[in-house]
Amino acid sequence: MRASERAYAALREDIVEWRLPPGTLLAEVEQAERLGVSRTPLREALGRLTAEGLTAPGGRGVVVTGISLADIDELFELRGTLESRAAALAAERGDPATFRLLQDELLEAPALLTGSASGIHDYYGLAGRLDEAIDAAIANSYLVQAMRSLRVHLVRIRRMAADNTDRLSAAAAEHAAIAGAIADRNPRLAEAATIMHLHRSLAHIKTASPSL
Repeated sequence: MRASERAYAALREDIVEWRLPPGTLLAEVEQAERLGVSRTPLREALGRLTAEGLTAPGGRGVVVTGISLADIDELFELRGTLESRAAALAAERGDPATFRLLQDELLEAPALLTGSASGIHDYYGLAGRLDEAIDAAIANSYLVQAMRSLRVHLVRIRRMAADNTDRLSAAAAEHAAIAGAIADRNPRLAEAATIMHLHRSLAHIKTASPSL
């Protein structure tokens, strides 16, 4: 892996996981030493992060961007447009058996959510597999790229809302409904189930993040 790619991946993960919170100044010398790279690949990494909206030029360098309530509303507007369309396309083009298996796993997912970090991690992995299955099914590289660019911001927002097991259990049922509609080859139901899931997710995030 190239030095710039390694630096980008490390910084991106630190930002998404809130180890580098909004407003953090990413000084070139300090970050280059921390990541074990020279300043040139670090600048390349910072340029990519800025293009993604995770960092922005600040007074003395590059800083980690913040997230406001307006940002969340805009992200969910875009998410609703992209993901509902993707679910409908997956219902038209995907393999029903793949999504039926995912539905079965998602229906059992609440058993993972016992409050342990490993169980929550496993659930997020399962939700990620549903995303990957939809990406593969829709056979539209432009739509997939748009959704992947959006997801990095959504993970940051999810971390703000904390890992509430009641909400995650409800989300698992909502994901199961999406997978089931796709397995049934019902585009309209898949779209509606996706919109309902996003509406409930947004409401939870706003409730769980009152300081925004």
